[in-house]
Formats: sequence, structure tokens, C-alpha cells
Amino acid sequence: MERKASYICTQEKNRYVNTDQQLIEAIAKGDTDALQNLYDRYAAKVYNTALSYVKNVPEAEEITQDVFLKICKAAHKFEGNSTVSTWIYRIAINTALSTVKRKKRFAFLQFGKEDTTYTDFEHPGVSMEKKEEAKMLYRVIDGLPDNQKTAFILSYIEELPRQEVADVMEISLKATESLLQRAKKSLRERLTKLYPNRRNSEK
Repeated sequence: MERKASYICTQEKNRYVNTDQQLIEAIAKGDTDALQNLYDRYAAKVYNTALSYVKNVPEAEEITQDVFLKICKAAHKFEGNSTVSTWIYRIAINTALSTVKRKKRFAFLQFGKEDTTYTDFEHPGVSMEKKEEAKMLYRVIDGLPDNQKTAFILSYIEELPRQEVADVMEISLKATESLLQRAKKSLRERLTKLYPNRRNSEK
């Protein structure tokens, strides 16, 4: 994740910007240094979020670059109705979901059905002692509806505060909690079905 973002905008520089809001304003004016600063602040978060959806490192890297291209193009439209962080997460999630849907359409066109097979995925950011648990989780998380999946990823993988999750998804805090409850219930059922001896082995 050391790729530069400065190639995206025109060559104009301003070193006197610090806050996220100031960076966005500078990016809207074509400031490449500001874009690089924003990239340095958020690239890892965007990449990790994308990786939780696509479970593929090259695709997550491509999504990350695409997100910052979109940020550059849309910076002048940012009105400050949310935090910059919330706005960036929205762009990242929408881009990742679009990639997943495109892959599903391709699989359907190629094979006449959606690919519903489980795949093993080891998130590089997960600690060694949690890798097996994370692998089991990632095998079933794709079966969740998009809104439940997003609430779960932002809350339990990205570890965002509940209110920020609600802000990113543009729903109420109560609706967020409801999505999480349904997601956890569904995941427990899927994990029990896929790993019937899991609970016994944990005792």
C-alpha cells in the first residue's frame, strides 16, 4: 500500500492545510500534496474495508485507488454535511459493493448461477491467534444482506463507534443496532451449520 495518489489531480500545491476539511478543500483546487496527505491518512482504512468485502488483495488495492480517484473528482461537491471520514467510508463501501455485484453478475453470465461456494480467506491484518476464527467468519459473512454485512464490518472489523456506523450508512442508531442483532443471529446460525462441532471444541 505504498502507491502514490498524487498522479490523480493537477499539479498545484499548498502546504498550509491540516484538517480533513481543509484537505478536501485543497484537493478540490487540484492540490496534489493535499491528496497525498489524505491518502496517507485513510488509505489503510479504505483498503481494509474493501478487503473485508472482496477478500482479494489485488482487488482491494484497485478499489483503494478507485476510491481516491473518486474523492479527487468529487471533492468540490463535498458540502460538509458529514465528517470527511464518514464520506470516505461511504465511497469505499459503495465501490466495494459495486465490485462484488459485478463479480456476481460475471459468474452468473459465465456459469448460469451465482457462485455460492465458501472460500477460505485470511485477512492479513488479523493477529495469528485469531486467524482461524476470522477464517470461519469470512466464510459465512458473504451470505448476509448488504446492509447487515456493512453494519457488521464497520462495527466489528473496522471497530467504528455505533454512531459513526449509523452516520456512514445514513440510518438511525436504533436501525444500526437492529441490523447488527440480525447479522449476529444469522452468522451464528450459519457457523453452527457449517461447523457443528465448533461449540464443543471451544469448551
